[in-house]
Amino acid sequence: MQQKKKTPMRMCIGCGEMKPKRELVRVVRAPEQRDEQGNPIAPGEISLDLGGKKPGRGAYVCRSADCLRAARKSHRLERAFGCAIPDEVYDRMEAELNA
Repeated sequence: MQQKKKTPMRMCIGCGEMKPKRELVRVVRAPEQRDEQGNPIAPGEISLDLGGKKPGRGAYVCRSADCLRAARKSHRLERAFGCAIPDEVYDRMEAELNA
């Protein structure tokens, strides 16, 4: 008798609904780049991780632009990543979701 695999659930940062991980898109903040002394050189880039394999801190959002706009309006991604996110990054992510 085969055991049924448990489906991982994640919460959408836009609408707050729990959904299967495969139905959501991961937003990732890459690790910041550091020099030989360990001083930060460049902050981590924030982007959509459509494959789910990029390294860094992740948050999940539904595949709709409405949820991304809701997360943007309430600054939920900024709270999740602990940094300010420029408008250009949100615009680029929204364009990727619509494509």
